[in-house]
Amino acid sequence: MTLPLSLSLSLWGSETPLSQLNLRCLLFLCTILQRSPSIFRHHHRLHVPPRRLTAANFFARALLIRTLIGTIHWKKKEVKKETGLGLSAKKDDNFGEWYSEVVVSGELIEYYDISGCYILRPWTMSIWEIMQVAWVTKSGQSDLEVPIAIRPTSETVMYPYYSKWIRGHRDLPLKLNQWCNVVRWEFSNPTPFIRSREFLWQEGHTAFATKEEADKEVLEILELYSRIYEEYLAVPVIKGKKSEHEKFAGGLYTTSVEAFIPNTGRGIQGATSHCLGQNFAKMFEINFENDKGEKAMVWQNSWAYSTRTALSEYIVIKVQTFGSLERLGDTQIGVMVMVHGDDKGLVLPPKVAAIQVIVIPVPYKDADTKGIYDACDATVETLTKAGVRAEADFRDNYSPGWKYSHWEMKGVPLRIEIGPKDLANEQVRAVRRDNSAKSDLSMASLVEHVKDMLTSIQQSLFDVAKQKRDACILVVKTWDEFVEALSHKKMILAPWCDEEEVEKDVKARTKGEIGAAKTLCSPFEQPALDEGTLCFASGKPAKKWTYWGRSY
Repeated sequence: MTLPLSLSLSLWGSETPLSQLNLRCLLFLCTILQRSPSIFRHHHRLHVPPRRLTAANFFARALLIRTLIGTIHWKKKEVKKETGLGLSAKKDDNFGEWYSEVVVSGELIEYYDISGCYILRPWTMSIWEIMQVAWVTKSGQSDLEVPIAIRPTSETVMYPYYSKWIRGHRDLPLKLNQWCNVVRWEFSNPTPFIRSREFLWQEGHTAFATKEEADKEVLEILELYSRIYEEYLAVPVIKGKKSEHEKFAGGLYTTSVEAFIPNTGRGIQGATSHCLGQNFAKMFEINFENDKGEKAMVWQNSWAYSTRTALSEYIVIKVQTFGSLERLGDTQIGVMVMVHGDDKGLVLPPKVAAIQVIVIPVPYKDADTKGIYDACDATVETLTKAGVRAEADFRDNYSPGWKYSHWEMKGVPLRIEIGPKDLANEQVRAVRRDNSAKSDLSMASLVEHVKDMLTSIQQSLFDVAKQKRDACILVVKTWDEFVEALSHKKMILAPWCDEEEVEKDVKARTKGEIGAAKTLCSPFEQPALDEGTLCFASGKPAKKWTYWGRSY
């Protein structure tokens, strides 16, 4: 007997989802045939004919079946509520939730089903690619003979071949760089761009004939990384040397640039430049004949950063070969988002924004829509010819207000609005993303004004970030002052005896009390250390000033 479909559906209710209907039909068949699901499937495979079903039997059981199914609580899949373009979390109230929202709503990433893995969206890659061609022409106060373009380790992969490629002093220096994806199995709280299991990075590896050459390059590379952060990402950093405990394993010493996130009270290592000494040269037998005809081992460096920073993959070097990069990549993007983002979304520095200016038409009823659209086109063309990255949003299925929120969420530095009044007055309305300041600009001098505003935004982002970071730095000289500062989410500058056991003890003591603290770096710019100054932790004579704090 075949039951009409309408009769079957009426038993369950027309509102029943199809997936539930299928499950209920299985229960229905099992009940009607008085067989368990496993027997039913088994008999189906063996082509066992089903028990005969009569109309009388069916209707006799119908009420029982419906009652039975009505007692089942079907678990509905939880779907996260969409909140429109706005962020539900506030940066100052719930930083972790805010960060998770802003990297998705700002279209930087999309989460993947596997923990710690995510999809880098075009908006992220565009920032990364801009950084890949960030030309650096100066190192410190000196002009570089050949410009270097910064773009984002593989010691055990590369170094066996260094021993083949390097034979004599004329083969040195050897400088190589690569960009790649790397995997690091982070088990604790994976965070996009900060602690991810796969990320983009840049790494450089160099070899020199003398230690003096290697030492010089370590500082040159660190200066390049510092400039990437401060001049492009508008993030202030501190340059310094890592402790023996925190240095790169197997290296002679490690230098780094350190950033700080005021909202969380945590430091974050932005990039590193290592002097590897001759440790790897011994391991891989990287020897050469020097200019005196003597056999010698090379001196090596490595340096790098990743998208964990704020964008990374930046160091394509226009010189034939260039040292050793350890790691640059996503971290840079993460630091940039954390430092500049607000409750409206991302805030991108103009130098790394794929779109620096978004032009939005604002037509009113009965307005000259074509004239407004033409003016928007002309504005984009004028700015583009002047070297400004500009686009117009002509989508007609969204209101101007929705577009404002959309591009604010994505962090575009400057918005230009053109409406009927602007068209009549031959002007545009410009709105800054960093402080929401509005101004009317003449179309005749638009390029000049826009470039000035972008420069101002870039500098303002850096100045505000530096002001906030400096307000979080506290100088202490005693253990009690140290604990108090740490409990208030400060970056701490303290006199230290430079002993590894003391460093480990500080970490162990603070771990149980207020969250483990460790050394961040000993800054190159050392404050005066008065005679008789004691270590804040051990009471022994202090040897240097060192930054301490929690870190990512």
